[in-house]
Amino acid sequence: MIIDHPLLGPRDSQEFVLLGDASLLDRPDWQAESADEAFYEYQYLRDNPAGTHRELWYHEMGDRSWLIVTRDTVSHAVLKVELASAVASGRRDR
Repeated sequence: MIIDHPLLGPRDSQEFVLLGDASLLDRPDWQAESADEAFYEYQYLRDNPAGTHRELWYHEMGDRSWLIVTRDTVSHAVLKVELASAVASGRRDR
């Protein structure tokens, strides 16, 4: 599978490590009254969808950047690649 890195261009997926669901960027508020339940759900209760899914990938054998890769989990087709820092800050670079 080829991942089109926003800064470095096309790269083999073997250069990357898949962390999982990109919703991990949306951490619960640790000071909220329901923080215990929110962190339990954040840590342990995740979806495993068939179809389009946003995932968090780390470019371990490259520039060590974090990416949000939108791909089809059935066909493994990469649909979109974004820098995680841009997504977290509200920008969309790609």
